[in-house]
Amino acid sequence: MLETVILVLIYSKYKKYKISPIFKQKEMYYILGIELIYIGIQIALFKQHYEWIKYAGLLKSIYLCTYLGLIFRYELYKEALVGSGCVFLGGLCNDIAIKVNGGKMPVFPTLTYWTGYASPEAFEKARQVANDFHILGSDQTKLKWLTDWIDLGYSVLSIGDVLIRVFVVLVLYGAIKEINSSLSQEKGI
Repeated sequence: MLETVILVLIYSKYKKYKISPIFKQKEMYYILGIELIYIGIQIALFKQHYEWIKYAGLLKSIYLCTYLGLIFRYELYKEALVGSGCVFLGGLCNDIAIKVNGGKMPVFPTLTYWTGYASPEAFEKARQVANDFHILGSDQTKLKWLTDWIDLGYSVLSIGDVLIRVFVVLVLYGAIKEINSSLSQEKGI
């Protein structure tokens, strides 16, 4: 989800907010720590070490929980509530896609093939090594628009995954706004 954090930082900078103060918050380092673990897993997957896939779901839950520090510190309850609704809706979309496709999540890689990050053989090997529920999509895939088709070149997301990331966007952007508001009040602006 590092690209999500980077996009929030870029958007915040575009909106003329200072982003450096967010990095003075210890809560941000918990988030970045999990991001580093994700990067490590992505590197392992690129090197065809698929045994880490089985921890991805747990890591996603831990990652989303690391945002609780920012939520409580800056009282971002509205953002958290809306974001939690998006997480619920995103999870529901993913569950529907998995249910209608026989307990598997079809993936439609395009850019990941071009970048060399994945291959059809890699999907089969990952399924065998990590008992992964992702499969290559086909003509028989049902509700393709709910499956993993948004290809980032190193990860393929579903609409549900994007909705889950909205939580990160809302909370992180809200924290940056609150920090900037506090700085403005301290300066008497």
